[in-house]
Amino acid sequence: MATEVKVPVLGESITEATLGEWLKQPGDAVAVDEPIASLETDKVSVEVPSPVAGVMGAHAVKVGDTVEVGAMIATIDAGDGAPAAATAPQPAVTASPVPAEAAPSAPAGQQAPAAPSDNGPAALSPSVRRAVLEFGVDPATVKGTGKDGRITKEDVTAAASAKPAAAPAAAPEPAVAPSVAAASGRKEERVRMTRLRQTIAKRLKEAQNTAAMLTTFNDVDMTAVIEARAKYKDLFEKKHGVRLGFMGFFAKAACMALKDLPSVNASIEGDEIVYHDYADISVAVSGPGGLVVPVIRDADQMSVAQIEKTIGDFGRRAKDGSLKMEEMKGGTFTISNGGVFGSLMSTPIINPPQSAVLGLHRIEDRAVVVNGQIVIRPMMYLALSYDHRLIDGREAVTFLVALKNAIEDPTRILIDL
Repeated sequence: MATEVKVPVLGESITEATLGEWLKQPGDAVAVDEPIASLETDKVSVEVPSPVAGVMGAHAVKVGDTVEVGAMIATIDAGDGAPAAATAPQPAVTASPVPAEAAPSAPAGQQAPAAPSDNGPAALSPSVRRAVLEFGVDPATVKGTGKDGRITKEDVTAAASAKPAAAPAAAPEPAVAPSVAAASGRKEERVRMTRLRQTIAKRLKEAQNTAAMLTTFNDVDMTAVIEARAKYKDLFEKKHGVRLGFMGFFAKAACMALKDLPSVNASIEGDEIVYHDYADISVAVSGPGGLVVPVIRDADQMSVAQIEKTIGDFGRRAKDGSLKMEEMKGGTFTISNGGVFGSLMSTPIINPPQSAVLGLHRIEDRAVVVNGQIVIRPMMYLALSYDHRLIDGREAVTFLVALKNAIEDPTRILIDL
């Protein structure tokens, strides 16, 4: 007897999702609550668990299809995995979806056509499959760091970087790329935007169209924080089990500045201004599907260690796609650290309905004047983008100065000054 697998409830106001990846193929043995598919929503990826133990039956939808909450996407047949061979003929219904996913990858190796779907530790997602074709990497030689040993796009990129000599292997790519190659060898590829990327684009453009955005800059001498980090990082990690980074200092300093300047922590709803007596800090985290912004709840009540633990947990779970929907909601102020990617300066876009976002950038040695002397100091540019409808220039500048003072003299964070 077959059991239907339906799209679970995805969260408040979310009625549909896109099937991003099949984690189980017809004939595979599955256990109760074992993930069989990954759905892409507007904010995060959600795994669909198997309601029963048995053998994976037919796929009712293809990767890239839009499915509504409650819709049937597959069936699970009774069994313990042994009848897999007998079940193999069953997916006649899914003859179209399965080859559609496997076909583009077959010619890449010319020797192992089934590798993309069955011979690896897990099925390759569309983005990983494209990366394999692009870099000419054999997925069988790549060690997966994703959930359940799945290969991620970052794994493929790292493998390609480690073997520069393998680049010529990408030569057969024109035969498999779904693109039209010109006589000169140039080609184009059209890839449908993921639901997450579509949502990011929509929200960012909405912010530009709605808010009167302006960006104010300042710079900060990181000497004191770097020295404190170097002095206490080992003791800190030993006691708290997490590395001492810079985000903990900036988050605490931002919370202090938000208390002094409540409009930076406020939002506009209709013709009303909503002031918050708490600081829920959204932190921009990079994941395989794009930028996600989980929220540190009541960050103003947390210690630096608690903030670092929370951010570290967000980063790990963003990579394996296990962030929960409720962890992405809310937030009164955002911190985005482009410095980890080498950014010198930027004008970040606010995250509606928030009214401000703080952009951090890379630290570099620069010549500055201190007490009449030219010295070399590790400096960082700070950028505050804000909604000028609510926040005046004076308040924006005052916020950055308060943040600068706290970072350049971390004792202020300790004594709440």
